[in-house]
Parts: sequence; structure tokens; C-alpha cells
Amino acid sequence: MKTKNFAAVVLLALTLQGCAAAALTVVGTGLGVGAGAGVEHTMNGIVYKTFEASLNELRFATLKMFDHLGMPVTADQKTDEGWTLTATASDRTIDVTLERVTDKMTRMRVVANKGDIFFKDASTATEIINQTAQIVDGDARKPTKTKVGSEQKRS
Repeated sequence: MKTKNFAAVVLLALTLQGCAAAALTVVGTGLGVGAGAGVEHTMNGIVYKTFEASLNELRFATLKMFDHLGMPVTADQKTDEGWTLTATASDRTIDVTLERVTDKMTRMRVVANKGDIFFKDASTATEIINQTAQIVDGDARKPTKTKVGSEQKRS
């Protein structure tokens, strides 16, 4: 009886070994609930987030983020779908693709290549999205100046 139980546990462990890594990824992602909310990760290190911001707003926020983090921009090109930006950070090349979804919604794709093309740095890509989100949120919270007309109605 003990042999059957042991065999069942070993079989279960071998069968579910990939699920443990996925579960740990989910738990690890959940630790930064506020900062990482809405950030989508792929298995190959590419990170996505859709912003409630126009294409130009997100582009300027991305350029501001690169400047803030001390990452020199090496490319900034308009594409049919939106914009592609490239920056560098020590031994990494950061590729950002901005894709217009609607006039008020833009999807950001970040790939942080470390060294060779096969090594991705998902944590750096995630931080780039989080820093850009803070800039977009900060700009959205700034009060806008409204011009008050010279005539006011009195009740």
C-alpha cells in the first residue's frame, strides 16, 4: 500500500512539475499588485500593456521615462501602426512598440534584449512599463487650466 501511495505522489510530482513554475510566476506577479496591474508577460520575455492614452501621449511619456531613467534613445520612428522606439541601458537594448488601438487607447510592447537576441530581461521590460504608467498617470492627474468667460451667470 505504501509503495502505491509513493508511486502516486512521484507520478503526480512528475506530471505537474511545469505547473509549479507557472504558479510561482503568478504568485510573484501578484506581489506587485498596484505597480504591475494589467501587465501581460509572455513566456519569451516580451511584456505588454494597453494604456488609456493617445498614441502621442504614450510616446511622449515613453521618451520622458527613457530620459528619467538615463537610457539614451537610439531610434524613434513612425510606423503604419504607431511608433517604435529603441534605447540602450548598459548591455541591454530596449525595443518599445506603440500601437494605436483607438484615439484614446494605445498598446505598448517592450522587449529588453540582454546581450544576444535570445536572452530577454522581462523584469527590466516590466519596470519600463511601470515607470511609463506612472508618468501617464501623473500627467492625467495634473489639473487643466480652464478659461473663465468674462460674463458669469448669476442665479
